[in-house]
Amino acid sequence: MKKIIVNVMFVASLMACKNADENKGKEAVIDEKQNAEDTASNKEEWQYLFDGKNADGWRGYNDTNAQELPQGWVVEDETLKSLGKGGDIGGDIVYGEEEFGEFELYLEWKISPEGNSGIFYHVVEDEAYAAPYFVAPEYQIIDQKGFPHELKPKNSIGADYGMYASDYDEKDLRPVGEWNTTRIRFTEEKVTYWLNGQKTVEFEPWSEEWKQRKREGKWKDYPDYAKAKSGFIGLQDHGSFTWFRNIKIRKL
Repeated sequence: MKKIIVNVMFVASLMACKNADENKGKEAVIDEKQNAEDTASNKEEWQYLFDGKNADGWRGYNDTNAQELPQGWVVEDETLKSLGKGGDIGGDIVYGEEEFGEFELYLEWKISPEGNSGIFYHVVEDEAYAAPYFVAPEYQIIDQKGFPHELKPKNSIGADYGMYASDYDEKDLRPVGEWNTTRIRFTEEKVTYWLNGQKTVEFEPWSEEWKQRKREGKWKDYPDYAKAKSGFIGLQDHGSFTWFRNIKIRKL
């Protein structure tokens, strides 16, 4: 009798693992459904920063007098598209109409082969800063499998660039050229990133552990990095075609 019970339990365990794997695969594509449900049930909370029709409010970083996109960006097929003319310095854009402190941001994106891009928040503009990353945290967007250089965990897709490694699962990665979903939820108690419905990063901003990472890591020579508690939302052009759509935010 014991042998029969053990066999039954073993089979049940296998089935549970199989179902968990199948469900995990499904979870990678549910974020669009969640997006639709969020929009339908909380229309008064969500604010579209880009709705596919025009780029009102978007302009080049530090170009405070501009009223439109810089030359390296276009509105095309209901997407906000970077043309790959940017680099380490120059080419990035911000939504300059409003600053956000605690928020939840949702958007969809796809990238070209070997591409590199990112999403900034709490962006501060000043002539002292040549690019948003001097001051703003970045959610990393990249061709994880096809990028021509080695990617460390803190530089991988869904990471808090240079600070916190991405805990992504390869099952969550979609082929280059297909749409992905990103969520960033920021409060002063906790920050969480998601990729295609799966959590990739979670940390406490400005904690002692966070400060140590800043002192000892990539941003040790950037004294104003991530000091701001509010700022603009920004998108990076790091020299590759990248498409963004359905960019929306709600204040928390």
